[in-house]
Amino acid sequence: MPTTTTLYFLLLLLLPLFYSFYQNNSSTMSAANASFLSSLISRRSIYVLSKSLPTGVTQSKIQELVNQAVKYTPSSFNIESARVVVLWGEESDKLWELTWKSVEAVAGFPDDAAKAASKGKIQNFATGAGTVLFFEDQDVIDKIASIYTAYADNFPIWAENSNGLLQGNIWTLFSNEKVGASLQHYSNLIEGEVAKTWGLPASWKLKAQMPFGGIGAPAEEKEKTFEGRVKYFGGESA
Repeated sequence: MPTTTTLYFLLLLLLPLFYSFYQNNSSTMSAANASFLSSLISRRSIYVLSKSLPTGVTQSKIQELVNQAVKYTPSSFNIESARVVVLWGEESDKLWELTWKSVEAVAGFPDDAAKAASKGKIQNFATGAGTVLFFEDQDVIDKIASIYTAYADNFPIWAENSNGLLQGNIWTLFSNEKVGASLQHYSNLIEGEVAKTWGLPASWKLKAQMPFGGIGAPAEEKEKTFEGRVKYFGGESA
């Protein structure tokens, strides 16, 4: 008959198997998904930025995060049409200066107060450490569309989808490092000046701008819900 000591050690050996069975057969979220979901929840629009990145976050680390996001974000037909430019310091300041000039030239402000508010908002983006610019290479999209003509009209849409994934991935990676960021869309007003200022190919079409830096103030709380936005058919109810 087994001794108490033998049973004790047998139990120790079996515990990992019981735990593995529980993990694989319960509805409990995996540690990896819990961590990923936490990252999604933590990512917020940060509008009050500083030029000082958090302790331990260097320009090299930011650039490595961007590189890896660009490398591993999927694209339709693996065309990898997304392009990214990172502007640091004075180069980022230059972007927001030309953005304000472009807005000022076309916007019909009702009064001086509205103009000052708009200028202040744009100048605030220059208070960060840098800006990420997101592009799509139209030449790459046109080439794949000419090959798969049945899907030609869809490739620009799919490219936009992939670019959105890339923007979200970089934003979330920044958030994990306590780097604040927001996503801005002045593309149609500044695309030409951006290409000329930084010598970019004409085929690079600007999609979004992401000012980033140290977090000067936390994001405001917002109500979020999935109610009424998701439907399930068949299977178990959510």
